[in-house]
Amino acid sequence: MTEAIKARTRLVLLTPPVEDAVSFAPLLEAACRAGDVAAVILNLATDDEVIALSAIRIVSTHLQSTGAALLLAGMPALVEPAGADGAHFSNLDQMQTTRTNLSAGRLSGVGGLPSRHDAMVASESGVDFVMFGEPDAEGKRPGFSALVERVSWWAEIFQLPCIAYAASVDEVPRLVEVRADFVALGDAVWSNQENAAQAVAKATTLIGAREFAA
Repeated sequence: MTEAIKARTRLVLLTPPVEDAVSFAPLLEAACRAGDVAAVILNLATDDEVIALSAIRIVSTHLQSTGAALLLAGMPALVEPAGADGAHFSNLDQMQTTRTNLSAGRLSGVGGLPSRHDAMVASESGVDFVMFGEPDAEGKRPGFSALVERVSWWAEIFQLPCIAYAASVDEVPRLVEVRADFVALGDAVWSNQENAAQAVAKATTLIGAREFAA
C-alpha cells in the first residue's frame, strides 16, 4: 500500500437544513454515489424529536448502501434511536454540554474552533475529528488563506483527523495539498441540488488528480 493511498483525502457532505426528507434523501444518495463520500453531516430544520427521528430514518435508509456514515448536527440524544453513526457539534460549548447524551461507541466531532487553543482543547476532549473553516450561524467563515494555514499547522502536529470546509469545489485541491484528512462541501454542492452529484464527482476527480500529482 502506497503512502498516497494511506493518506487519501475523502469528502464529507454537510446538508442544508432539511425540511422534506422524502424529497431530499434521494438527491443525497445520488450525491454520495457520485464520488468518494466518507460521511454526511445531517442538518434538520426541525427541533421536534418525533419529526426529526422520522427524517433521520428516511435519510439513513437511503445512505445504507452508499458506505457513507451518518452524523447528526447536534441532536446527540437521537443518534442511537435513529440508528445514526454519531454527532457533529457546532462549537465547544455545545459539545461540552450535550455530548453526554451521545451513546458510547458513537462518533463525535466538533467545529466552530476559531483559535488554535480551541482546536487543542477539542483534541484533548476525545472527539474523533475537528472541523475548520465552516460558516458560522451568520454565514461568515475564515479567509481561505487562514484556513489553509490552520489545516497545514494541524497536519504537522496532530494525528486526530481534521475536516476542512471548502466554500467551492475549486478550493478542494489546495486543501488536499496541505493534507486535510477530509474536505467538507456544503453550499458548493447544494446551491443547485440538481447538480449536486456532478459537484461531488468533480471534487472527487480533483482530489485524485492532486494526490496523483503529489
